[in-house]
Amino acid sequence: MGFFSKVKTLWKGDAGPQTDAQPVADGDTRASSTPTDESAPWRDALTLELRQAEPRLSQWLEVIVSGIDVAGPELWQRLIFLFTALQAPEDEARKFVAAFESWLDQMGYLRVSEFKSELQYRLALALDLEDEEDERDRLFLKLSEGVAKTKQQITRRIDSLISAHGELDDDFWDQLEEIFIMADIGYESTMDLVTRLKDRARAMSVNEAAGFREVLAAELDVLFAPKKRIVAVNPPEVVMMIGVNGVGKTTTIAKLAYRAQMQGKKVLIAAGDTFRAAASEQLQIWAKRVGAGFFAKTEGADPAAVAYEAMDMAVSGGYDLLLLDTAGRLHTKTNLMEELLKIRRVLGKKHEGAPHRSILVIDATTGQNALSQTKLFNEGVGVDEIVLTKLDGTAKGGVVVAVTLGFDLPITFVGLGEGMEDLRPFNGRDFARALLGAENEEQEP
Repeated sequence: MGFFSKVKTLWKGDAGPQTDAQPVADGDTRASSTPTDESAPWRDALTLELRQAEPRLSQWLEVIVSGIDVAGPELWQRLIFLFTALQAPEDEARKFVAAFESWLDQMGYLRVSEFKSELQYRLALALDLEDEEDERDRLFLKLSEGVAKTKQQITRRIDSLISAHGELDDDFWDQLEEIFIMADIGYESTMDLVTRLKDRARAMSVNEAAGFREVLAAELDVLFAPKKRIVAVNPPEVVMMIGVNGVGKTTTIAKLAYRAQMQGKKVLIAAGDTFRAAASEQLQIWAKRVGAGFFAKTEGADPAAVAYEAMDMAVSGGYDLLLLDTAGRLHTKTNLMEELLKIRRVLGKKHEGAPHRSILVIDATTGQNALSQTKLFNEGVGVDEIVLTKLDGTAKGGVVVAVTLGFDLPITFVGLGEGMEDLRPFNGRDFARALLGAENEEQEP
């Protein structure tokens, strides 16, 4: 159900939430222990408060946690009520509460102030509200903070360049090239981008340096325009995770699994990197933390055999998503690519259409190395999309522009921190706005 449909649900006066108790799947009794009392006096008052609140998830959450300082049965009752008020099945609500309560136990959190942000993120995923304005505001703020160093490297220098020039003359463009190259956009991508900007300036009849920001904003808007792609697959969906060691592939797999779990999918993680010491153990720890299934064979096993047997487990176990880790040792490039191609062939024979996506994980802090890795994997085995990690805290965020210009591959997620909620969908236009210092401009719906 879309966000505005959910909002209308809260404002309907003729249909209250359905709250008959439902059994909880997978033998989980924790959530079912939360009592549901339809006659509880708080229900009418809570309904009224929710309807009177501004239609934003953060405001609804404020109502839910109002007067509650620590986690406990009262909070769980209110969360279940919110789910049902938004016409989400109660069994999903109880599973959500059970999973969140288990996470609190693992983290040792008790006070609402300690876990409120995490709770809002999980609710946004579970209730399909991630695209609503409130969550976009939170993401834009996080993105703006994440690209602060890149912004200093690019935007402030462009501002100085504009101040020092009256016209868009040859000297202006030459200095702009230097700024872009220093920001790790790369030589070829810089030449391409500057040519585009010259053409756009002419098309917009902009001759003075003072109008350059509008030219740059317009070009970035076109560059980052979202591309349509077919997302339907024959289940289970199979995703092959590729990338060199050290880029954050293991934690990215965990975060993707976490997102999918919060969206109601049953996820299996398979340890296809059978050569790196402790790779399987690390992945198993993460799988347990996020509540995903896990498959592995012994160290040194054939990675293609891991993929084959994991595919069996995914089908027989009724999984919705299989995330397959792979090795990333670049010192044996030829052998690695042959290995990855073998895995692709095995998956395709076992499950038609698999892998449905090959996701390359690259590290934004490595700048131009990220470009060479993208080229290597794309030519060697094929890449469908990119996850860019560690975008926060680097001055080399210009690699986002370079990757988009150089390979025409979608960047689907960016890493903006260490937490599970810090892997966020990439919105190119928001990235451009954050980079250009447009924090106070109104966002598009």
